Amino acid sequence: MSTLNARLSLMMFLEFFIWGGWFVTLGTFLGATLGASGSEIGMAFATQSWGAILAPFVIGLIADRYFNAERILAILHLVGAVLLYQLYRAEDFAAFYPYVLGYMIVYMPTLALVNAVAFRQMRDPALEFSRIRVWGTVGWIVAGLVISFLFGWDSQAAIAEGALRNTFLMCAIASALLGLYSFSLPRTPPLAQRESGGLKTLLGLDALELLKDRSFAIFFLASVLICIPLAFYYQNANPFLAEIGVENPTGMMTLGQVSEVLFMLALPLFIRRFGIKKTLLLGMLAWAIRYALFAYGNGGELLFMLIVGIALHGICYDFFFVSGQIYTDAKAGETFKGSAQGLITLATYGVGMLIGFWVAGRVTDHFATATGHDWQGIWLFPAVFALGVLVAFLLAFKNPREVKLPAEAKLT
Repeated sequence: MSTLNARLSLMMFLEFFIWGGWFVTLGTFLGATLGASGSEIGMAFATQSWGAILAPFVIGLIADRYFNAERILAILHLVGAVLLYQLYRAEDFAAFYPYVLGYMIVYMPTLALVNAVAFRQMRDPALEFSRIRVWGTVGWIVAGLVISFLFGWDSQAAIAEGALRNTFLMCAIASALLGLYSFSLPRTPPLAQRESGGLKTLLGLDALELLKDRSFAIFFLASVLICIPLAFYYQNANPFLAEIGVENPTGMMTLGQVSEVLFMLALPLFIRRFGIKKTLLLGMLAWAIRYALFAYGNGGELLFMLIVGIALHGICYDFFFVSGQIYTDAKAGETFKGSAQGLITLATYGVGMLIGFWVAGRVTDHFATATGHDWQGIWLFPAVFALGVLVAFLLAFKNPREVKLPAEAKLT
């Protein structure tokens, strides 16, 4: 690995270490330490969606036109460190929520900024980017292992003592380090001319033209709907494992990221062999299977069902969302490549997840009991919902006009 790629890899590692270091255990912390309801927990997770919705304004109107990407990245992470420290100090949900909302508005644009910094330094992005981006997944994995196996903050006793509060302090330190480190990254000045393009182009709204294509429109709607079951995983998986007494739940959940890396490598081969439609269908089916496993598994003799459900993350995420990005890129062509990716991100992590976290919060409250939750009822809801999206997708493409990649599309 070259020195430059090593520097970019460290940037990716810290970027996702920060996110994975507090987001995975957020639901458990809010419920056990701050006494938040399911709806309040849903509100906290939905700040990710508000950040995703507002991110195009930061990237399109500021980073792409006026300032170097690495400098904005540095400033946002330094501000983020202050906000994470305030989350560490918060004593109730009312004090917590404004800071987590502010933090996600600051953090979500950095996901695009680290990509911008990385891509601008590469001679062959198709070959080099995956080797650098994978260190972000490693960072997420390491964060979970540190929480579970180094500090033990997610054990039953530690949760009862409020130890998960320390995740915010850990991530505040990491955010400050990345902020300072970002000033040393290669210069990445804006490419766009200040006078070029209008607001519609900057926000990716010109890609709405793609919705005139029936197959893309159906895929677009399915992408929004499948984010509803996705929100259940982010919001409830860690509290579920902790509540039923599974040891080291955060560390166990890193199996999902390991799976993500493995299936990411297999994805191009699968698409070539079976096509994009079957790949998308398998991704949707995996969501339904995963939640059925969660509904009927337990922390005892059926623990293997929970482990399999977690390990399905690679198929759930890669085979639908990553293959969906490939499909979107191919359908967009050269005209709408950037704006089309922005549009699908806005639809999924923005609108889709916003609806999903709201639904997940309401369902979780509905199945709350005096001693915890009826987890079987909670998990069966997204299982049936994902299956419904799958059936609707199949029916929509019952005619010969199937969703498929253009013949000239390349898979790297």
